[in-house]
Parts: sequence; structure tokens; C-alpha cells
Amino acid sequence: MIRKTAMFIAVIVVILAASTALAQKGVKVEKIAYGGWPNCVRMTNGTVELVATTDVGPRIIRFGFVGQDNEFFEDPNQIGKTGGSEWMSYGGHRFWLAPEAKPRTYFPDNTTVKYLEDNGKVFLTPDIENTTGMEKAIELTLDPNENHVTVIHKVTNHGMWPVELAPWALTVMAPGGELIIPQETYSPHPDIPDEPGQKIDKKYYLPVRNLVLWSYTKLSDPRWVFLSKYIILKQDPNAKKPQKLGISNQQNWAGYARKGHLFVKKVIYQPGATYPDGGSSYETFTNSDMLELESLGPVITLAPGASVTHREDWYLFDGVKFENTDASIDANVLPKVKSVLD
Repeated sequence: MIRKTAMFIAVIVVILAASTALAQKGVKVEKIAYGGWPNCVRMTNGTVELVATTDVGPRIIRFGFVGQDNEFFEDPNQIGKTGGSEWMSYGGHRFWLAPEAKPRTYFPDNTTVKYLEDNGKVFLTPDIENTTGMEKAIELTLDPNENHVTVIHKVTNHGMWPVELAPWALTVMAPGGELIIPQETYSPHPDIPDEPGQKIDKKYYLPVRNLVLWSYTKLSDPRWVFLSKYIILKQDPNAKKPQKLGISNQQNWAGYARKGHLFVKKVIYQPGATYPDGGSSYETFTNSDMLELESLGPVITLAPGASVTHREDWYLFDGVKFENTDASIDANVLPKVKSVLD
């Protein structure tokens, strides 16, 4: 009898230990103070963490490895502030609607955000914008076992008439890194093969990408590096003027590398859809403070009472180093990206 009891206790101990291990691998959601805001929401799986504001915004103001640098930019002049009638950038990740226009785009989201946690997901919903009738909500899901966040942006039209718009998700990255945007797959001109007898699809008479430039875009700026397979934009704290570019990114990803870390944003391109800003599904903007890695959804006409969603997937890798060559990026960055594209 004593022997059976001991065995039973041993089994219970093993079960409890296994349950504890599974719990430790789960996602913890808690309310914390951060950057001067008393009511932020922190999600962590023990390896990475993100922090979202509810006193303003919302902004996903932090994303990074636990105990390490924030991969996102924090505006030292605005972090922790609330209220006011002027739009504040704060830093971090935000949700806008394209096309860009003032004052419509720059609604001052400086008041509290409704927060709900349900089954491991966090829902952040600010009040309806009283100047546009739009309600912009963000849903966050952190993978318990991977450095992966799913971000669902949802806009609902509470106005009285249809509105043409496109969801626009902007992630403001910390200074000192480099943006990587993949180019579309190379193919020779159908009538000018690279090798004798090479068969080339006649579809390559037509263009394969849109490259969109703003009035202040200067391709001669040394921050740009144009390779055969990739476009690189360096964030330079000493640069005096901004740069911006848009692209129809059918490779479905772009990344930002800094201090050995690689942040990857995945968004699935929708062939045949009309994208804003001359056909841009990805855009980037940089100045002396930060660099923005932006994704855009297709242009739609949103009817009163209707909603549309826009999904991003974020991934964070450690120990990624490369040189600004196609071969080095192929060898050191592309395997990480391919591991999350399927």
C-alpha cells in the first residue's frame, strides 16, 4: 500500500511539473506603467515582450527581447504625455488610413483606449474619431513559443456616407539600423536572353513592380543602397533631410536590422488589387530620429457600418549579421525570412 501511494504521489509530481513547464511557456498579459503612462499592457512569452498604451493611442510602444533594447523608437519629447489637441507621434507602432492628408490623417489620438483581454488576445479600441467617424482597433496575439506577433488592424466606418481609404500600419523603428526591402525576381528581357537558347516568359515585356518617389526623395542620397535583389535604406541620426519611398512588394516582407537583431514585417500582397500612393503596398520614411517600416492594404470604398481588416505578422531574430551585398543578405537574412513566409 505504501509503495502504491508513493508511486501515485510521484505521478502527481510529474504531472504538476509538466503543467508548470507548459504554463511557463505561455503568454503573460499584465498591466504595467511604462514611459510615464500608468496604464500600459505588457504581453510576454518570456523571450520577447511588447507594450501597448491605453492612456493614449493606442501605440505598441515597445517590442523587443526581454531585458534588451526596444526595437521601436520612443520620442523622448512626447513619451508619457496625454491630452492636447495636436497629434502626437509618441513612437512605436500606430494605425492610420491612407491617403495621407492633413488634418484628416492626423487625428489627435491623445485620450484613453478601451482594453480587453480574451483567450490570450489583447484588443485595443479607441473612441470613434469625432472628425472622421472612423473607429480604428488593433488586435494583438503573441505566439507562446515563437518570437512572433500577429497584428490585426480593423477600421469601421461609423459615418453616414461611404469613404474611400486604405488601411495603413506604420512601425517606427529605433535609430541606427538598416531597412531591407526585397526586389522582385530578376528575369532577362524576353528578346535579349542572358544565355543562348534561354526561354523567357513573354510576360516580362511588362513591368513587375511599382517604385514610387516623393518630391523630396533623392536616389543619390548615400543612405540608399540599390542592389540587384534588395533595396537598403540606412537610418542616419546625422542626416538633415527626410527620405521616402513606396514599392509594390510582392515578396511579402521587409526587415529592419539593428545591433544584430532583425525585425521582419510580413504582409501578403493581393494581386489585382489597387494599392494607394501609386501602387504601394510597402513604404518607408526616415529622418534623423527614426525610420518607419510601413505596410498598406488595398484601396476600398468602406460603406457606413462596414469594417475592413489589415493583417501584419512581426518576427524578431537574434544574431543576424550581414554586409550590404546580395550574397551576404541571401546567406544571412533570407533563410530567416523564408522560415516564416510559409
